Amino acid sequence: MPLYEYECESCGIVFEARQKFSDAPLEKHEACGGKVNKMISRAGFALKGGGWYEQGYSGAPSCSGADAAGCGGCPKAANG
Repeated sequence: MPLYEYECESCGIVFEARQKFSDAPLEKHEACGGKVNKMISRAGFALKGGGWYEQGYSGAPSCSGADAAGCGGCPKAANG
């Protein structure tokens, strides 16, 4: 289930609520009864380690144009 952030208009506290996609947004803060606004927050997504980025999209060629035969016809070798 996704985790949503809300901010209370009355007390200013920012809190999190775990809700289903189908749940209606919260309307009031349980602690003080104030109206709450759903916040837009960053996604917790990060690419770490090797993988597709280092192997072909980082801007640094993984093969050299001089060794085009060893690249098996890779576009970097053709453009390198």
